Parts: sequence; structure tokens; C-alpha cells
Amino acid sequence: MGQKEEKLKQTLAQRNNIVRAAVMGANDGILSVSGIVIGVAGASTNTFAIFIAGFAGTLAGTVSMAMGEYVSVHSQNDAQKKAEAEESHRLDEDYAGELAFVQQKYLGPGISESLALQAAQEMMAGDALGTMVRERYGFTLHQEVSALSASLASMISFPLGALLPMLAITLFPSSQHWNIIVTGITVAVALALTGYSAAKQSGANTKMATLRNVVAGIFTMLVTFGIGALIGGR
Repeated sequence: MGQKEEKLKQTLAQRNNIVRAAVMGANDGILSVSGIVIGVAGASTNTFAIFIAGFAGTLAGTVSMAMGEYVSVHSQNDAQKKAEAEESHRLDEDYAGELAFVQQKYLGPGISESLALQAAQEMMAGDALGTMVRERYGFTLHQEVSALSASLASMISFPLGALLPMLAITLFPSSQHWNIIVTGITVAVALALTGYSAAKQSGANTKMATLRNVVAGIFTMLVTFGIGALIGGR
């Protein structure tokens, strides 16, 4: 039963990691490429130039997101393995000191020292290393997530997110800035969805997270359009 539960936890951790990477990849694709295409649209009405700029930004962003995600998750896994090794050494050298550390963690209002010690002893007897890693570093043993899976999720979701502003800016007419207006509205809605999804997954405040994401996107588009218009003289 224990092995099944452990495998289930690992599966859930991997799944959550992939979903997180996919949502953030799509969000960055929408935000980054919308800023690029709207900035170029502010300087030029040349649809081909706008598309090429967006396409180049998508390629660069896809590689950057994938590699960044791979390195980031690998670094996190390496840090957890190092903490595990250090804690294993501490247990070998000073088991009593580590037991006292756990006892202090369990002390609280209404919990006596003897009760905290009993709880610490029972937890340490069952899994000393797992208990110490959890109490000292805040993670569970053998819960390393796949850097490759996160990287692939980002590599796929970033261009999918980037496709939205690229299509909106190129398919709608540039007269009276219709392409920019439609792109701005489309991007704002898409960022609301990704912001809500990311907050839902992490357990954060969905309203505030969604609002922050949309405001950040609108601010990015306004700044890049303003710079493009200034340079292009539109």
C-alpha cells in the first residue's frame, strides 16, 4: 500500500509540474509575442514585417522557455538531492540533535515537551531521513519532477500561446488600428484565462492573479505600441 501511495504522489507531482510548465509557457507566449507584434504594428503597417517579427520572437521564446525550464527544474532537483545527502550525514553524526530539532518543531500551544518528544520519536522511527528532510527543508523525499517533461511542455505551449496574437494582428485590417485593437482584446481575454488557471493550480487568489496578469499584459502592449509609434512616427 505504501509503495502504491508513493507512486501516486510521484504521478501527481509530475502531472502538476507538466501543467504548471504548460500554463506558464502559454502565458509567456501570449504576453511576449503580443508585445513584439503590437510594438512593430505601432511602427509599421507592413503585415509581413509584423508577422516575421512575431515569428522570430516565437522561435527565440520557444527555445528560451524550454531551456530555462529544463535548467530550472534540474537545479531544483539537484538542490533537493544535496539537502538529502546533507541530512543523511547529520543523522549519522548527531541523531539526538536531529531528534531534538523535530521535537522543537512539534512544540506549540497545548502541546507539552513530552508529547512533542513522543511524536518526534515515532516519526523518526518510521522514516528518520524523510521526517528530517520534510521538517528542515520543506519537501518530500523522492518527489523530484522531470526536467525533460517540463521542458517539452513549455516548448509546445509557448508557440501555441504566441499563435494567438500573431493571427489576430495579421488577419485583421491595419486601417484605424483595428488589428491592434482586436489583438489587445484577444490577448487580455487569453491572459485572464491563463492567469486564472495558474492561480487555480497553485491555490492562490484567482481574482488577484487574473487581474495582475491582465494588467501586466495591457501595460506591456501599451509600452511596446508607444515605443513603436514613436520610432515609426505613426
